[in-house]
Amino acid sequence: MKKVELLAPAGSLEKLEMALVYGADAVYMGGEAYGLRAYAENFSREEMKAGIEFAHSMGKKVYITMNIIPHNNDLIGMPEYIKEIENMGVDAIILSDPGVLSLVRDFAPSMDIHLSTQANNTNWASAKFWYDHGVRRIILARELSLKEISEIRKKTPDDLELEIFVHGAMCISYSGRCLLSSYMAGRDSNRGLCAHPCRWKYYLVEEKRPGEYMPVYENERGTFIFNSKDLCMIEHIPEMIQAGVTSFKIEGRMKSSYYVATIVKAYREAIDKYYSDPEGYKFDPYWLEELSKASHREYYTGFYFGKPSGEGQIYDKSSYIREYDFVGLVMDYDKKTGIATVEQRNRMYVGEEIEVLRPKGRYFTQVIKAMKNAEGEDIDVAPHPQMTVLMPMDEEVEKYTILRRKSSD
Repeated sequence: MKKVELLAPAGSLEKLEMALVYGADAVYMGGEAYGLRAYAENFSREEMKAGIEFAHSMGKKVYITMNIIPHNNDLIGMPEYIKEIENMGVDAIILSDPGVLSLVRDFAPSMDIHLSTQANNTNWASAKFWYDHGVRRIILARELSLKEISEIRKKTPDDLELEIFVHGAMCISYSGRCLLSSYMAGRDSNRGLCAHPCRWKYYLVEEKRPGEYMPVYENERGTFIFNSKDLCMIEHIPEMIQAGVTSFKIEGRMKSSYYVATIVKAYREAIDKYYSDPEGYKFDPYWLEELSKASHREYYTGFYFGKPSGEGQIYDKSSYIREYDFVGLVMDYDKKTGIATVEQRNRMYVGEEIEVLRPKGRYFTQVIKAMKNAEGEDIDVAPHPQMTVLMPMDEEVEKYTILRRKSSD
């Protein structure tokens, strides 16, 4: 049985490294142009090369996003860019536009092509059409049920790969083709500039009563689409695998390194557990507990078990749930002394309790007994962003180990 791929977002070189070290089989990332996350850090040419080399050194893959809906000016320089990233060794290009597809086939004929969810693929006939035009993977629309996905699998060629979203934010428009951002903020979400107005808090103002703000309440015919819950399918690994998909995709190129590592690790453990004993597989609540330690909205299962009702929406708030703080990242560890070199990510204090999350295995808890700065001076607090801190660890750790603490908010 071929194992399903776990695909993670990489919004920066550090996030790429964290995703792969914590268990992703592949990452998707954007260059400085042509992707749908213009406000992500994105990758320079040098960073793209470094990221691809890092992934390939681990036997893993990198996919580049070129999934904007391009205007004429966007096509300027695109052939050269396609050839350049092919020479870097990119494993596939993610696109949504037929014109971009034709350019990739002309200028990088051996490149694997993945069709973005932006192309709104919701049926087997459409999937076969794209396959006949050179697409080797379809990233299916978020609006499909597992029953529909199973039918697409049965009616399409065996070597056509199917990818689905398993975790993260849900765009309110058909698989992300949003017009709201352009109207509300003058930023085209289909060209990478989404302002996320669907997450804003809205009130209604009557023309003749300025200053009287009436909250917008949703019902089955109202504006509930403005604030969907986050997708989370960790409890349904067997059903998704049995539907015949090739790749599980985690959303979140704009999310933090801590978020990426935490989410990837939980899904990695669940997937591996399933394949070790499909018949005896049981869901472990620990995985859901871990997912809840990363910033998120309330979770639900999207369209996979039928069209969402009002229960799939959030009515009373627009904020994220943040119960844990990412306080440090281990950069090095001395086995002889048990001292870790840590890069500070949030203020840390001697005497406080932290959780230590390694790439493999479960976290352990310890108290910060002592800290020194880069000059070897004893300190009680690490207040400066990304300052170097030396601290003793209760158990052996490794580079990329995460230090976190329960939020006091």
